[in-house]
Amino acid sequence: MQQLKLYDLDRSGNCYKVRLLLSMLGLAYERIHTDSTAGETQTEAFKRLNPRGQIPVLVDGETVIWDSMAILIYLARRYGAEQWLPSEVMDEVRVMQWLAVSENELLYGLARARVTVRFNRPFDLEQCHRDAKPGLEAMEQRLGHYNWLATEHPTIADIACYPYVALAEEGRFSLDHYPAVRSWLKRIEELSGWVPMIEKPGYKPGLPRKYSVK
Repeated sequence: MQQLKLYDLDRSGNCYKVRLLLSMLGLAYERIHTDSTAGETQTEAFKRLNPRGQIPVLVDGETVIWDSMAILIYLARRYGAEQWLPSEVMDEVRVMQWLAVSENELLYGLARARVTVRFNRPFDLEQCHRDAKPGLEAMEQRLGHYNWLATEHPTIADIACYPYVALAEEGRFSLDHYPAVRSWLKRIEELSGWVPMIEKPGYKPGLPRKYSVK
C-alpha cells in the first residue's frame, strides 16, 4: 500500500473526522497542512485534487477522494472491517441515516454556531442553535436506549457525528439537556485509537502515532 496523504487543517471538524478514523484503523498517513482560510484550497494545483476547493482531501496512490463523508466511506470499505460500515442492508441504511444528520443538523446547526463564535462568520447564532436541536434530540432518543448510533458497535456514523457535538460548547450550545449524548461522547473517547482534535505538546494518544506531519 502506498502511503496515504491527507490534506487537512487541524481546527476543521470535518478534517478531524477523517483523522479520527485513520487513527482508529491504525493507518499510517502523511498529513499535509492546508489552510483554507488563507486561500490554499483555491490554487490551481489544489483544485486539480478537488475542484470544489475544499478540505479534507485524501490521496491513496492514484485515487483521490474529497468530501469528509465520502472519505469515511472509502476508508471503511477499503481498510476497515465490517464493523465500521456494515454490508447488511438495514445496518448500512442506519449508518447512512446518521451520516445525513451529520451533514444537516450538526453541520448547519453546531458547526455554523462554532464558526460564528470562534471565527466571526456572519451566521445567526440563535438560528444555528434551533437548527441543531432536532439532530441532538434524535441522538438523545437513540442513545437513551443504545450505546451507538447505528448498530451495536461503533461505526462511521459515530465518527461522523462526534466532532461537532464534542465541540458544541465552542458554539455556545449547551449539552446539559442531553445526558445520553454526553455519555456517548465519553464512550467514543475511550475507544482505542481516539485522538484529540488538536494534539497538545506531550499528549500521548491511545495508540502510537502512525502518521508523519509535513
